[in-house]
Amino acid sequence: MIKKYLYLNAVRNFSIAMVWINGGSDMDEKGKKGINHILCSLLSRGCDGLNNLELSEYVDYYGAELNQEISEDGILISLKSLDEYFDKLYPLIDLIINRPLLELKQFKHVKKSTLNAIKKSKENPFNIAYEKWRKLVYVDHPYAFNSIGYAEDILRMTHDDILNEYEKFKDRDKYLVSNNELIKGSNEKFVNFDNHKKNHLKKFSVESNNTFVSTPHNSNQVILMMGNQTCPQQSYEYIPLKILESYLSYGMSSKLFKLFREKNGLSYEVGVHNPLRKKNSPYLIYLSVSNKNAILAFKLLLELWKNLLKTKLSEKEINLAKDKLRSSYLINNQSLDEILQRRSQLIGYNMDPNFEENFLSKIDTVNSEDIFKTTNKFFTKPCISVYGDPIVCNKIQDIWNMNF
Repeated sequence: MIKKYLYLNAVRNFSIAMVWINGGSDMDEKGKKGINHILCSLLSRGCDGLNNLELSEYVDYYGAELNQEISEDGILISLKSLDEYFDKLYPLIDLIINRPLLELKQFKHVKKSTLNAIKKSKENPFNIAYEKWRKLVYVDHPYAFNSIGYAEDILRMTHDDILNEYEKFKDRDKYLVSNNELIKGSNEKFVNFDNHKKNHLKKFSVESNNTFVSTPHNSNQVILMMGNQTCPQQSYEYIPLKILESYLSYGMSSKLFKLFREKNGLSYEVGVHNPLRKKNSPYLIYLSVSNKNAILAFKLLLELWKNLLKTKLSEKEINLAKDKLRSSYLINNQSLDEILQRRSQLIGYNMDPNFEENFLSKIDTVNSEDIFKTTNKFFTKPCISVYGDPIVCNKIQDIWNMNF
């Protein structure tokens, strides 16, 4: 049952309905990693009254889009169409969530396509490095595992496993948001930030005592990923972390761009990965570099990291980072799809759907001391994942052991 609703009065010539279902790959049991990904894919492959082809043709006939995706924290189902057809399509939301067919034939198709997707993901060195990094940082936490699952688990998975998982799925909280007035409901009270600046004083430690992992591979490219888990989005510390992310990676004025590309010409792939999560979010700097420049790049990264831990950002640096952060939110608010997606996710996290407005109003309250304390809380003991030439990986590990 879809229990709670939010109507967003945003006038467009098209309508969107999005449902956030609490519980994504974090609900996958041991030995069944990927089961909720497969369930998510099956939901839109037929429902009561419409088989797979009929459902697809019905959506296509009205020029609509029906999509689903899974993350660690939840499943998102979205339906988008022109306003004039929305009333004919909107009932599909209820049907695919509450009365899906979950046919054996479609299960076999999804299972096969998932296995193929897993094989393809292993061709990307960034995926490989990130997989090892998060297993190092989160150990047995749900965030340690890939949402799409693992081949050995999926090969053992049966159709009955999916049907049993759906029984659990039916009891999960589901939240619907839309810009169409057909969908109206009560707006409940939600949380903005969970507490105050005193959170900076709380002790923090990573899950693992080991902080280095490498993937030796004969390659001309070395991938470096360095960082740690941090805090949930509703924590006050989320604000200084986002300002720091802006300082490090937003635009050509960012620290990472100037250090690795403009000044030293070392890397075209460099940035910060800090996705929104209900629990402690990952936060890492990533870059790719050639073998001959890898050691220099790594030493520069270490120097940058240590400077963040011992030196406060200047007022000029902070003000520029804040301006870029505000601009990024304005840009992201141009797309109704993105607005609704974030709001449905926020409601699923039991947070105020207008959280971003509150967030922007609090940016100016953060100073260099807040950023400095937050950095030292989460980044004193970073973890690193390295992918590339075995000799280079060994040299990087030797340097790492001398520093951390």
